[in-house]
Amino acid sequence: MLLKENFMLKVSNVSLLFSDRKLFDEVNITFTPGNCYGVIGANGAGKSTFLKILSGELQPTTGEVILDPHERLTVLKQDHFAFEDERVIDTVIMGHKQLFDIMKEKDAIYMKEEFTEEDGIRAAELEGEFAELNGWEAESDASQLLQGLGITEDLHYKLMSELVEAEKVKVLLAQALFGKPDVLLLDEPTNGLDAKSIAWLEEFLINFENTVIVVSHDRHFLNKVCTHMADVDFGKIKLFVGNYDFWLHSSQLAAKLMADQNAKKEEKIKELQEFIARFSANASKSKQATSRKKMLDKITLDDIQPSSRKYPFVGFTPAREIGNDLLMVEGLSKTIDGEVIFENVSFQLKKDDKVAFLSRSDIAITTLFKILTGEMEADSGTFKWGVTTSQAYLPKDMTEEFSNPQLNILEWLRQYAPVEEQDNTFLRSFLGRMLFSGDDVMKQVTVLSGGEKVRCMLSKLMLSKANVLLLDDPTNHLDLESITALNDGLIAFKGSLLFSSHDHEFIQTTANRIIEIGPKGVVDRLESTYDEFLENDEVQARVDALYQ
Repeated sequence: MLLKENFMLKVSNVSLLFSDRKLFDEVNITFTPGNCYGVIGANGAGKSTFLKILSGELQPTTGEVILDPHERLTVLKQDHFAFEDERVIDTVIMGHKQLFDIMKEKDAIYMKEEFTEEDGIRAAELEGEFAELNGWEAESDASQLLQGLGITEDLHYKLMSELVEAEKVKVLLAQALFGKPDVLLLDEPTNGLDAKSIAWLEEFLINFENTVIVVSHDRHFLNKVCTHMADVDFGKIKLFVGNYDFWLHSSQLAAKLMADQNAKKEEKIKELQEFIARFSANASKSKQATSRKKMLDKITLDDIQPSSRKYPFVGFTPAREIGNDLLMVEGLSKTIDGEVIFENVSFQLKKDDKVAFLSRSDIAITTLFKILTGEMEADSGTFKWGVTTSQAYLPKDMTEEFSNPQLNILEWLRQYAPVEEQDNTFLRSFLGRMLFSGDDVMKQVTVLSGGEKVRCMLSKLMLSKANVLLLDDPTNHLDLESITALNDGLIAFKGSLLFSSHDHEFIQTTANRIIEIGPKGVVDRLESTYDEFLENDEVQARVDALYQ
C-alpha cells in the first residue's frame, strides 16, 4: 500500500465491458488529497458509471479501485425518499456510518432497565470511540451544514417525510459532506439547489482539504471548485491540470495550432505559453485557486492536448429586425389548483433585451412562457407583442413535439423548414452540424434522448428565423459541449431573448436583464448581470419580499 500522502484513491487497470461495447479500457488514475477532480465527457460517455465504480457500487470487468482501509469515502445519495422515517439531523449524521452506529449502540445500552457490568465496559469503550470521532460535536456540525444549505433549525428535528423534495436534496448533500470524508463523490450536486446554496457549496469545496471527485454540467461550478479535469473520451480517462475553462480553451487552442501547419513552431510555443501565463495570473485568491496557479505554472506544452470533442453549430439568424416595440405585459395573474403562481406581473421589454427569468418555482416561469406563447390563458391582465416580432418557443416539456411514431428526425425537421430548404441534402447537412450524422437522421423521434430532443428543437428554432426566442430551461438535458455551443450562439444572437436556466455561467454571459417572478409580483433589474443581481443586498431583500 502506498503512503497516504501519495494518494487517497487509486484506479489501476480498470476496464468495464458491456455486451455490445467497452465503456472504459485500462484506466489508470491516482487521485490525491487537496484536489477537486471534475469528471467531464459527452452524454453516455460513462461519467456517472465511473463514479459508481469508484464507490464500489459497480464492479469493473478488470482492474481494481484501491482505497486505504483507514480512509472514509462518501457518496451523494440520489434516492430522495430513502430516509422518510428518520429525523433530518440523524439523516445527516448517517453520512458517517461508524459514528452513527456507535451512537445507536450507546443509546441502546443506556436505555436498558438492567445495566450489567459488561454493559458498563462496552459503554466505556463506545464513549472512547465516540469521542475520537468527534461525536460530541456531531449534532452541532450537522446543524451547521444544514443551515449553510438553507435548511433552518426548525426543520432539523422533523422527519424527512415532512420536508419538500427541494429540502430533501439539501439534506442528502449535507449527509455526503458530513464528518469531513477522506474521499467525496458527488454526481450533479448542484441539481435542485438554489443560487445561495450553490455559492455555499462552492465555498465549502474550495476550502475542503481532502479528495473531491465530481460530475457536473454546471460550468461555473466546475470553474470555481476544480483543480483538475478528468476527461472521459473514447473509453479513456485522462487527467488535466486546471478548471473547465482552462481545459476547454487550452485544448481548443492546441487544436487550432495543430491545424495551422504553416505556423512556425516557435510561434505556436509562444502563443501557448502566453495563454498559460494569462490563465494562471487570473486565478482567484482562494486556497484552492492559489494551489491551482502553482500547478499551472508547472505545465509543459506536452501537457496540453487538442480535444476530440465535437460541438454542434448553434446560430440564430432573424429574418427581420425588431422595431421599437417588443413586449408589453400588464397585470398578469395566474392561480392553478388554488395556488397563486404569480400575481400582478407587469414589465415592458425593449428590442435589445436578453432577459433571464428567475423564480423559486419553476412552474411560475413555465406558466408565464405558456401564456406569452398562447398555450395558456391568464386569469387576468394583458400582454401584447410588437408587430415586427416573430416568436419561437422551446418548452421545458417536449413530449408532445416528439409523440408521432411515424416520424424520423429528418421528416420531423422537414415540417418546419421553409420550402426552399426542404430537400434532403440541405436538411442532412443542417442536422450533421447538430451532430446527427449518417443514419442518425433516420432515428424515430419517439426514442430520442433528452439531449437529442433539445438539439432537434434548436434546429427547428434556427430554421424559424424568429427574432424573439423563448427558451424554458434549454440547458437541462444538454452535455457541456452543447451548452457551450448554445451559450455562444445566444450571445451572438441579434434578436431578443426570454429564457430560464439553472446554469450560472449561461445566465451570467447571456442576459443583460434579470426579472424575478414570485407570487407577489416581480423584481426587474435592467442592465444587470446575474452576479450583480445576486450580490445586491437591497435587490435580494426585495426578492425575498415576493415570497413572504
